[in-house]
Amino acid sequence: MCLAVPARIIRIESTSEALVEMGGVRKRISIELIDAPREGEFVIVHVGYALSKVDAAEAERTLALMAAEGLVREVAGATGAAG
Repeated sequence: MCLAVPARIIRIESTSEALVEMGGVRKRISIELIDAPREGEFVIVHVGYALSKVDAAEAERTLALMAAEGLVREVAGATGAAG
């Protein structure tokens, strides 16, 4: 089974790489496939590549559903709010 996961861009590392957070896990991914990524935006990540941008509300709904099913850790303040 293949799984693409919403992740929030924490920091742009270079023109080709960013640090993202998804379900409580941080990792570096390629951002070469999306236009003008910005810190704080959500992207859909599959096998280490950002495939597209997604709005924050949709990303939070998806992460909440995944957390409820035990697929990711509980997500508190996915948009960066304290929690």
